[in-house]
Amino acid sequence: MGQKVNPIGLRVGINRTWGSRWYVDPREYAATLHEDLKLRKLIMEMPETKGSDIAELEIIRHPQRITITIHTSRPGVIIGVKGANIEKIGSELQKHTNKKINIKIKEVRNPDNNAQIIAQNVARQLLARSSFRRTMKQAITNAIKKGNAQGVKIRLSGRLGGAEMSRTEEAKEGRIPLHTLRADIDYGFAEALTTFGSIGVKVWIYNGMKYGKEQKEDAGALLRKRRDRPSSRADGTQPARADGSESARGEVKAEPAKVEPAKAEPAKAEIAKAEPAKAEIAKAETPKAEPAKIEPAKVEPTKAEPAKAEEKAESPKDESPKDDDTGTKESVDVKS
Repeated sequence: MGQKVNPIGLRVGINRTWGSRWYVDPREYAATLHEDLKLRKLIMEMPETKGSDIAELEIIRHPQRITITIHTSRPGVIIGVKGANIEKIGSELQKHTNKKINIKIKEVRNPDNNAQIIAQNVARQLLARSSFRRTMKQAITNAIKKGNAQGVKIRLSGRLGGAEMSRTEEAKEGRIPLHTLRADIDYGFAEALTTFGSIGVKVWIYNGMKYGKEQKEDAGALLRKRRDRPSSRADGTQPARADGSESARGEVKAEPAKVEPAKAEPAKAEIAKAEPAKAEIAKAETPKAEPAKIEPAKVEPTKAEPAKAEEKAESPKDESPKDDDTGTKESVDVKS
């Protein structure tokens, strides 16, 4: 009695998102959910979408409209000639809801790496009575070589090859870590309605691990981040942990705080030592200032200057009779 879990449903909120995105009153939840299921079923069963390889249907509800995004590897089949098919699809869906419907088409770039499209292709080949073993091996080879998948697993269940008893056959290549939540695993399911019964097709594709921003942090990671934050205490220390021990950051911050006063005290002592040195320099400079008392010596030359002036004044009187020109100039100087 194996209890299997859908790989996409298990990873919703981790590295996958919801196929339907809306929020309604709890009393309207059931009716809205069944309306979504009805729209999905109508799109998949319409003749306009037959053979279009629809990989996913996204439904986003707005207050006045519903946006349906169709992911397909053959958008030309759904759009039709000059958009005729998509208009038929829109008008048919509009009959089953009261809100305005907006349809968007999005192309799947790599159909060989999409689990749902691979499952539909395998089911289509089983309907054409092809060998199921060869079909499985070919799908796995294309997914790894063309789709660059790291692991593929395909499981078929039913009356394989028209046998009387139903059985299960499985083929896989690479690794498919179903229990690893961060693993990017795509899952697809399809049914082949043959003349001797229905055959179920399940496909798992592993595309590597998803790290970084796409996965949400758990409560333990958030708690560790809060502990590692710098504290807002005035003394710069960090609050003690739950086990009573102080954090490493708090200890590192506390040690320099004790060392700084010790460095400051010698600085004061040096300043105190420097002050007497300044006083000695001041004392040494004051005796040098005493020679400034020799100012009277500077004044004496000023007293002597008049004497020189008198000599000059006397000399032109003696020399005036000799030279008239020089005497006139000197006499002007004396008057000045």
